[in-house]
Amino acid sequence: MEKQRFVEVYNQGIVNVVKIIVDTETGVNYVLGSHNKASGTGMTVLLDADGKPLITPID
Repeated sequence: MEKQRFVEVYNQGIVNVVKIIVDTETGVNYVLGSHNKASGTGMTVLLDADGKPLITPID
């Protein structure tokens, strides 16, 4: 089976949803948020305290 490029590592909420997605090739973390799924969704890079992309070590 082929390795998935993006994996969900965190999920919160049912209507107001927040998810953290990790790129398995780069380790970059993204936060995806939606308010009332009919209103739209936004996704952006998750940043650390220094303003740099949050990276998850890749095995």
